[in-house]
Amino acid sequence: MSSHGNATSANDPRQPLAAKPFVQQAVSQQDLPVDYSGFIAVIFGVVGVMFRYKLCSWVAIIFCAQSLANMRNFENDLKQISMAMMYVSSFN
Repeated sequence: MSSHGNATSANDPRQPLAAKPFVQQAVSQQDLPVDYSGFIAVIFGVVGVMFRYKLCSWVAIIFCAQSLANMRNFENDLKQISMAMMYVSSFN
Protein backbone atom coordinates (compact mmCIF):
# COMPACT_ATOMS: atom_id res chain seq x y z
CA MET A 1 0.00 0.00 0.00
CA SER A 2 1.01 3.55 -0.60
CA SER A 3 2.12 5.67 2.36
CA HIS A 4 0.29 8.69 0.89
CA GLY A 5 -3.25 7.48 1.18
CA ASN A 6 -6.44 9.48 1.48
CA ALA A 7 -6.37 9.32 5.28
CA THR A 8 -3.10 11.24 5.54
CA SER A 9 -3.98 13.80 2.87
CA ALA A 10 -7.27 14.54 4.58
CA ASN A 11 -5.41 15.49 7.78
CA ASP A 12 -2.75 17.55 5.99
CA PRO A 13 -3.39 21.30 6.63
CA ARG A 14 -1.10 22.48 3.80
CA GLN A 15 -2.65 23.77 0.60
CA PRO A 16 -0.32 23.20 -2.36
CA LEU A 17 -2.44 25.36 -4.67
CA ALA A 18 -2.04 28.38 -2.36
CA ALA A 19 1.78 28.15 -2.30
CA LYS A 20 3.63 30.99 -4.01
CA PRO A 21 7.31 31.01 -5.01
CA PHE A 22 9.65 33.22 -2.98
CA VAL A 23 10.77 36.39 -4.75
CA GLN A 24 13.55 38.30 -3.03
CA GLN A 25 12.99 42.05 -2.88
CA ALA A 26 15.64 44.38 -4.24
CA VAL A 27 17.64 46.27 -1.60
CA SER A 28 18.62 49.86 -2.28
CA GLN A 29 22.24 50.99 -1.98
CA GLN A 30 21.46 53.03 1.16
CA ASP A 31 20.03 49.98 2.95
CA LEU A 32 23.09 47.75 2.48
CA PRO A 33 24.98 46.90 5.67
CA VAL A 34 28.13 48.85 6.47
CA ASP A 35 31.43 47.39 5.29
CA TYR A 36 33.19 47.21 8.64
CA SER A 37 36.36 45.68 7.26
CA GLY A 38 36.84 48.62 4.87
CA PHE A 39 36.22 51.10 7.67
CA ILE A 40 38.66 49.30 9.97
CA ALA A 41 41.23 49.27 7.15
CA VAL A 42 40.99 53.05 6.83
CA ILE A 43 41.30 53.53 10.61
CA PHE A 44 44.33 51.25 10.90
CA GLY A 45 45.88 52.87 7.83
CA VAL A 46 45.54 56.34 9.35
CA VAL A 47 46.89 55.16 12.71
CA GLY A 48 49.80 53.43 10.98
CA VAL A 49 50.75 56.59 9.11
CA MET A 50 50.17 59.03 11.97
CA PHE A 51 51.98 57.07 14.67
CA ARG A 52 54.43 55.20 12.39
CA TYR A 53 53.24 51.75 13.52
CA LYS A 54 54.08 49.11 10.94
CA LEU A 55 51.82 46.56 12.63
CA CYS A 56 48.79 48.81 12.09
CA SER A 57 49.74 49.21 8.44
CA TRP A 58 49.95 45.44 7.96
CA VAL A 59 46.60 44.96 9.69
CA ALA A 60 45.15 47.61 7.36
CA ILE A 61 46.45 45.68 4.35
CA ILE A 62 44.78 42.50 5.63
CA PHE A 63 41.46 44.29 6.17
CA CYS A 64 41.74 45.87 2.70
CA ALA A 65 42.10 42.42 1.17
CA GLN A 66 39.11 41.15 3.14
CA SER A 67 37.01 44.14 2.12
CA LEU A 68 38.04 43.69 -1.51
CA ALA A 69 37.01 40.02 -1.39
CA ASN A 70 33.59 40.81 0.12
CA MET A 71 32.80 43.89 -1.96
CA ARG A 72 29.06 44.53 -2.45
CA ASN A 73 28.76 48.13 -3.62
CA PHE A 74 31.57 48.38 -6.16
CA GLU A 75 31.88 52.16 -6.45
CA ASN A 76 31.76 53.17 -2.78
CA ASP A 77 33.75 50.20 -1.51
CA LEU A 78 36.47 50.71 -4.09
CA LYS A 79 36.88 54.34 -3.00
CA GLN A 80 37.19 53.31 0.63
CA ILE A 81 39.65 50.51 -0.11
CA SER A 82 41.79 52.70 -2.36
CA MET A 83 41.95 55.38 0.35
CA ALA A 84 43.09 52.82 2.92
CA MET A 85 45.67 51.42 0.50
CA MET A 86 47.04 54.92 -0.16
CA TYR A 87 47.53 55.47 3.56
CA VAL A 88 49.20 52.10 4.00
CA SER A 89 51.41 52.34 0.92
CA SER A 90 52.68 55.79 1.91
CA PHE A 91 54.24 54.26 5.03
CA ASN A 92 55.38 50.82 3.92
